[in-house]
Amino acid sequence: MKYIVDLNSDIGESFGAYKMGMDDEIMKYVTSVNIACGFHAGDPMVMDLTVKMAKELNVSIGAHPGFPDLMGFGRRKISITPKEAANYIIYQTGAISAFAKFYGLKLQHMKMHGGLYNMVCGDETLATAIVEAMARYDENLILLVLSKSIIVDIACKKGLRVACEVFADRGYNDDGTLVNRALPGAFITDENIVVDRIKRMIIESKVKSVNGKDIDILAHSVCVHGDNQKAVLFAKNLKEGLQKEGIEISPLKEWLK
Repeated sequence: MKYIVDLNSDIGESFGAYKMGMDDEIMKYVTSVNIACGFHAGDPMVMDLTVKMAKELNVSIGAHPGFPDLMGFGRRKISITPKEAANYIIYQTGAISAFAKFYGLKLQHMKMHGGLYNMVCGDETLATAIVEAMARYDENLILLVLSKSIIVDIACKKGLRVACEVFADRGYNDDGTLVNRALPGAFITDENIVVDRIKRMIIESKVKSVNGKDIDILAHSVCVHGDNQKAVLFAKNLKEGLQKEGIEISPLKEWLK
């Protein structure tokens, strides 16, 4: 059986005088990037530079909208209405779409960031509002979302293409959600176990939770966080290790139906 997977990373998260991540290095090893749109991180200068760099490296690009929360890097939970959630997504996706158009590109996907990403995974009302907004904005955009989360079924029923995301560097709870960053087991720090862990997700559709329980998972795209200190090493090991196992690395738009 042939296995294909996308490798993605959250990048473009510098802004103003503040630099974050190793975007130019990590883009050498991934096939898709999620570019911050100015709310949780990023700014027009960084967005321009990041899209330009992605084009030069032939990496597929996606919007990475989050909460308007620079101080908390978009990772804090904020109470919002469904209409606010939809408009946050449209506003930010539109911004990065403009830069993509400027460079003769189109967005491949949209992936939410941080607190918004986690909230939508368990909130049917917010998820529905966002799915409906994206379907109206651009029905061809792929939604990149947490594997087995509520929004997967909602988006599929709406007729959108959905890519299920797994994480190379994050721990999982028994219900398939990500372990809170403040708790033990939230992060995978040993680069030597990453390839086998992700290989099992792709081939067996299984991963061990933080409690040692085997849980079901579906892996269309593997995320390596750009602000992880070992991000480049993780991405390099993953690409080379998966390819050695005969797993093809390719952007979502090339094969996801």
